[in-house]
Amino acid sequence: MSLEVAVAAPFKTRAQDRLGQGEFVVALSLEREWFSPDQAKRLVDVAVGRGLLASEDGDLVPQFDPTEVTVPEGFTPDESVLREQSTFESALDAIVAAGVEKQRAVAEINERQRALAVTIEAAAVLYAREQGAAVDRLAADVREELAAEAGDDGSDAAGPTDVDDGEAA
Repeated sequence: MSLEVAVAAPFKTRAQDRLGQGEFVVALSLEREWFSPDQAKRLVDVAVGRGLLASEDGDLVPQFDPTEVTVPEGFTPDESVLREQSTFESALDAIVAAGVEKQRAVAEINERQRALAVTIEAAAVLYAREQGAAVDRLAADVREELAAEAGDDGSDAAGPTDVDDGEAA
């Protein structure tokens, strides 16, 4: 994945396991000349959103081992890495990474969406979990999206007819 390669490069070059955002942006924009400074900042946002980077005490910390990523000679990332993936696209990527053929995965997701009358994102996360793909963060995103659409901010106390996750219905 070229996003992972682009994110790993500054850490590999500097042989560090954390970098300030400014240092990261300079490495990608001025030193490697892969992106403009604004694009490099956008890359940070996308990488954080996809769980590749975390912000800790003002520093960027990779959530994978950059030393295990190979930056091919002459590599230049495509600007498409700056585009955030939808929840559906992220779930589909996780399903394919788990070994399911993409066309089959899309068909199965569509079937679950029709059968369960849920959003495509919810169906994708459900199918991803069935396939053993790690989609906990995506599942949380889908829950938040569904709650927002329902106008529920999650602050309501459980009523007497609500069933707790731990209780049997």
